Amino acid sequence: MLRSWQQGDQAALGELLPVIYEELRGLARRSLRGERADHSLQATALVHEAFLRLVRQEGSNFSDRAHFFGAAARLMRQILVDHARARLAEKRGGGVVRVTFDGEEAVESDEALIALDEALTALAAEDPQQARLVELRYFSGLTIEETAVLLQTSPATVKRSWATARAWLRREIRRSTPTSA
Repeated sequence: MLRSWQQGDQAALGELLPVIYEELRGLARRSLRGERADHSLQATALVHEAFLRLVRQEGSNFSDRAHFFGAAARLMRQILVDHARARLAEKRGGGVVRVTFDGEEAVESDEALIALDEALTALAAEDPQQARLVELRYFSGLTIEETAVLLQTSPATVKRSWATARAWLRREIRRSTPTSA
């Protein structure tokens, strides 16, 4: 269905959407999981915005299912970061900046999400594969095994890379946010 849609078959898009919609909602729920409790974006709105951007930006460029969902995860991350930047533009203020990568992952403020995004952008410049792994694990909430399948590598490699990426991101976030713990 994805290939048919990419080749211009609009009916295939109608068939594809119900198949991927629940998976996209799960991705959105996992992306929102670490957000603050009063976050104004809901999973449905995040899915719709991401899907509209996918259709507009990359509709004909997906090589496979993994590429499609990887692009969706990146777009959801960008939507959340854009939302955080807009909120900060409306209301400037201090606050604790905390990003947790172990156990229950949480972003406690808009500033923390922006710091994480900036660190992840820097990581992507150094190691695009590790940045993709972080997007899939942190923003998409995929398990080690699911990430290994999408990245076409072993779970052991994903575990090692995840540990390395978390340490690198922690260091970068501490450097850029003097109020972080």
